Amino acid sequence: MKKEADYIKRIEIKGLWGRKNISWNLRADVNILSGVNGIGKSTILNNSVRSLTELEGGSLSNGVKPGVVFVFSPEDATYIHFDVIRSFDRPLINADLLGKIGNQQVKTELDWQLYQLQRRYLDYQVNIGNRIIELLTSGIIEDQAKATQVSKPKTKFQDLIDELFSETDKKIIRKSNEILFEQDGDILTPYQLSSGEKQMLVILLTVLVQDNKSCALFMDEPEISLHIEWQQKLIGMIRSLNPNVQIILTTHSPAVIMNGWVDAVTEVSDITTL
Repeated sequence: MKKEADYIKRIEIKGLWGRKNISWNLRADVNILSGVNGIGKSTILNNSVRSLTELEGGSLSNGVKPGVVFVFSPEDATYIHFDVIRSFDRPLINADLLGKIGNQQVKTELDWQLYQLQRRYLDYQVNIGNRIIELLTSGIIEDQAKATQVSKPKTKFQDLIDELFSETDKKIIRKSNEILFEQDGDILTPYQLSSGEKQMLVILLTVLVQDNKSCALFMDEPEISLHIEWQQKLIGMIRSLNPNVQIILTTHSPAVIMNGWVDAVTEVSDITTL
């Protein structure tokens, strides 16, 4: 029977490039993989994500795939919910995909992520709306008090975005059911933002729509395109939106770990054996 994990305790990869073995013990909160270019940071993350995709889909069992082993918490869990952030804003070259979208503004990989997240955001709002109605009509005083807490993460997300985009006078339109911005009287879609703004929006929106549930969030060099002040704030903002998320990322940036995350850094060389 399938059972969902709270977080990943260890990732083991056998025979990486046919000659190296990886054994990485993970924290429940933040895990940062560091090392020189070409040492395998992205390969470790990509192999892990591919295997977790198969686990979540039910094509593997017991957290085991030839060459890849996950130890979950609790240890009898068989899969984990996860999300992946792709930070590189490259052109979207899949012509068939572009034709299916039918949206001329979706031109890059970040645009595609935003397009998918808009749909998840709508589902998220429906879910919290239904929960609020259920709590308010329960007739239980304690439930009615809880109703005011349900929408707080969404408000927190909007406040964070407004703070980040304040220097360019962009504000998220709070009454809209989809993500839109106002700037000097003009209405902007997410696809009209800069690469750095899109990237931060993708990260925080992904965390929001997890709806405060346990989740592993994989990010490969999330500092790409981000101003150094945003890099410093990144982990703290993610944790403030969802303290139940397990962050697993690679980075070359000292700024990402500056605000109290030095102890969360692991060197690839320290988890590698021949």
